Amino acid sequence: MGKIAHLTAVQKAIIDTLKQEGKTQKEISEQIGCSQSAVSRHLSGKSVGRKKCGRKHCTTRRGDRTLRKIVEKDRFQTLGDLRKQWTESGVETSRATVYRRVQEMGYRCRIPQVKPLLNQKQRQKRLTWATEKQHWTVAQWSKVLFSDESKFCMSFGNQGARVWRKTGEREMPKCLKSSVKYPQSVMVWGAMSAAVNAASYQEILEHFMLPSAEKLYGDEDFIFQHDLAPAHSAKTTGKWFTDHGITVLNWPANSPDLNPIENLWDIVKRKLRDARPNTLDELKAAIEASWASITPQQCHRLIASMPRRIEAVISAKGFPTKY
Repeated sequence: MGKIAHLTAVQKAIIDTLKQEGKTQKEISEQIGCSQSAVSRHLSGKSVGRKKCGRKHCTTRRGDRTLRKIVEKDRFQTLGDLRKQWTESGVETSRATVYRRVQEMGYRCRIPQVKPLLNQKQRQKRLTWATEKQHWTVAQWSKVLFSDESKFCMSFGNQGARVWRKTGEREMPKCLKSSVKYPQSVMVWGAMSAAVNAASYQEILEHFMLPSAEKLYGDEDFIFQHDLAPAHSAKTTGKWFTDHGITVLNWPANSPDLNPIENLWDIVKRKLRDARPNTLDELKAAIEASWASITPQQCHRLIASMPRRIEAVISAKGFPTKY
């Protein structure tokens, strides 16, 4: 057994590999012919070797802990905000140092996920709904005709504020940006419309949904899904469904992550970024072309994801999920 000595790059790589395979430090040391202490030092990040060169940290561990607390307090702060608060706590340093420290802590500056704002009551309803549908099969979900409106713009603008987050924190509630619906926006539901109120929505159902449902399901029963937008939840709309003998799936508020058609809208919008339409007519044509390019296989895969979406909502206790 050799003395504690410098480990070569090859030896360090072998140690890491054997450790991942579940080998003990003693087994690793015997296999590569070095001391167990050398293996232990390498795995703990204290490998024996030449002392590191370069400047010493200009901040203390205590100061770094203070910066971590500042970041955790509000993930949407700019680098300037972080530096200002750190300075006020007694740590004088540059923006570059602030950036290095938050990077060393594992934080990265990312565009936040935009998710609907959910209050406690809405989260509980989502959880109850998911629990009730937990044992639905893909075959049952295939009987549901999912629907939705989506807003389309001529340009996509900037992404707004960024968020400091670590790997795996993309869906963490405090790293999400809340979205709010504005029904007055230009929307698309199988056709372009400047606004969707109860009357126009029922007209869309009459001329577009019913023919589509007949083509897809024939004489078989199906369940229609739509969200709780004002035009959808209007009494006259409810009466329209009753008069036509159509079953409507009860739906929790602010739950786009449960609707697989949202993924289809994402596909269309990604393609529109490449198309870059300049006029309203070009925008309409690009939307129709992008929608027509979606394959039945993509739709089948999205419907098959419903059981996983349900489980994700239950695991998140009603909070937004990655879908």
